[in-house]
Amino acid sequence: MTNKSTNVTIRHLSNSNLAAQFSEQMAIAAIPILAVVALGVSAEQSATLQAINTLPFLLLSIPAGLLADRFQRKRLMITTELIRAVALFLLFFLFYTKSLGLYELAGLSFAVATGTVVYSVATPALVASVVNKNYLLTANRKLEIARSIAFTAGPSFGGILAGWASGIFSFLVAFMLSLISVWFLSSLPGEKRQPPSGRHILHELSEGISFITNNKFLRPVVATAFIFNTSWYLLLAIFAYYAINYLHFSASAVGVALGVFGAGMVVGAFLYPVISKYLGFGRQILLGPMCAFIASLLMASTILDKNIPSVFFSFFLFGFGPIVWTISTTSLRQIVTPGVLISRVSSVIMTATFGARPLGAALGAWLSATFGVTSCLIGVVIGFSVQLGIIALTAPSRITSIDALEHVEAKA
Repeated sequence: MTNKSTNVTIRHLSNSNLAAQFSEQMAIAAIPILAVVALGVSAEQSATLQAINTLPFLLLSIPAGLLADRFQRKRLMITTELIRAVALFLLFFLFYTKSLGLYELAGLSFAVATGTVVYSVATPALVASVVNKNYLLTANRKLEIARSIAFTAGPSFGGILAGWASGIFSFLVAFMLSLISVWFLSSLPGEKRQPPSGRHILHELSEGISFITNNKFLRPVVATAFIFNTSWYLLLAIFAYYAINYLHFSASAVGVALGVFGAGMVVGAFLYPVISKYLGFGRQILLGPMCAFIASLLMASTILDKNIPSVFFSFFLFGFGPIVWTISTTSLRQIVTPGVLISRVSSVIMTATFGARPLGAALGAWLSATFGVTSCLIGVVIGFSVQLGIIALTAPSRITSIDALEHVEAKA
């Protein structure tokens, strides 16, 4: 593949990722805001809705990875993105006709998240198969820049639309963005496929689990990401309710706060080349958990002092550090994992990490119902302190460079 064709492929991948992530983030921002403002749900109901919305990450990540190892990833991603588009259009239609209730919102949110699961599991394997290894860091960085832009503009736009015209058009715009993502996916080259192994699905799945369990780099990364996602979705499960009812945010202000999270991602992604010059590869990995811990302290401080700037700075740090983590650990996974295992390893990692999302949301529902919504913020601080400790004491934080990773792979 020539440099020109590689650049075109990376551009189409990032554009598809931008549209898909923008669509997802608009929906993620609009759903809890509309649930609180339009449907009048409680903190416990809001957290339960978030748990249902994230449940596909727990239930479907491994099946999605197995499918991605057996079928063309591009076609699989196109199909599920179209399913997500249909769900978004139905959300728009039911809301427009005033037929949308809490159960319909929960069911269609589940369908929207299903598309996200397949897209997220298949993307690393698709990138590794259509992009030369020398361009992986570049490709991952551009994909994360696109995702960061979506995380910045998507929640803000979704929040603004949720506070204007009763939020009717949030889902319509998200629907159109999903179709744009499909168009860019369809323009990608077909990836090289491995011949069918002929082995049982459970045997292939066990290979992915075994590889992660025995790999000194991936094992602590997965453990850290599991705690991170549990804590992050514990916060997101109650944030809209907490911000509107305790901090007196408007619906638009909630969207802007979530948009600041995306702004942190954009800054981190664009500054990654500079950061990588001054921080070793292991320190880049450590930066995300460190920033998240500091951010959790800032957010919890609003219990005592309703300092609004602390909320926005907290979300900025939640975006800035973890995006550096994502770029570096994605490249780590792609380098140390054999090509035939990438989809399975990615699906297991997604199950263990993104599957923590409904756990965090369910924990938020229980804590808010039992001890009050502010207890969730204390739980968030505890969780982010644990994830920082895990990664700080293990092998990934001591990696000196990406070249050292390639040396490890060559010896394996």
